Amino acid sequence: MDVYYVNKKAQNNGDHEVHTSDCTYLPNQENRLYLGSFSNCHDAVREAKKHYSQSNGCYYCSYECHTT
Repeated sequence: MDVYYVNKKAQNNGDHEVHTSDCTYLPNQENRLYLGSFSNCHDAVREAKKHYSQSNGCYYCSYECHTT
C-alpha cells in the first residue's frame, strides 16, 4: 500500500496530479491534500476526483494512471 496525495494547484492543462508520498515531484505540504493509502493509483485517482474532477496520475510515480 502506498500513501497518496493530490496537488491542490492545477497544472497548466487543469489537471490536479496524484502523487505517492515518496515521489520526487510531491508538492510542498501546503499545496497537497492527503488522499489515503491505496494498493494502486487507480483508486487514489478515483478518490482525488471527489475533490478535483480533473485529476490525473503523476507521470513519474503513478505513470499507470497518467493520461495526456
